Amino acid sequence: MSLDGMDWEVGDVTVISLSGAITLGAPTSQLREWILEAVNQGRKKILLNLGEVYFIDSSGLGELVSAYTSVTGRGGRLKLLNLNRRVRDLLQITKLYTVFEVFDDEGKALASFTQADAAAL
Repeated sequence: MSLDGMDWEVGDVTVISLSGAITLGAPTSQLREWILEAVNQGRKKILLNLGEVYFIDSSGLGELVSAYTSVTGRGGRLKLLNLNRRVRDLLQITKLYTVFEVFDDEGKALASFTQADAAAL
């Protein structure tokens, strides 16, 4: 199983679109590298598009939580986009669905970063 992805900027939000499986080994390492690279570049708003992720194992879940902790620990926000049914069910079963902000619409997800900034003022 492998994990592919690409990232781009939409304003001040880094969108990381993933496809494949987030599992123990290279896939979790790759996800960690993408997140750390964004954070080290000062990017504090990260949107993970998981629309093409078909499987996440326990290591993958742990890496998502670690990514969330890394980003929020540096004053940023990490949100999830386009969860398929299997991934959504997994997050609900593990109660992680309450930890992450989850969106089905990219426009709404991107706007939520701006709305949160406005609320903080």
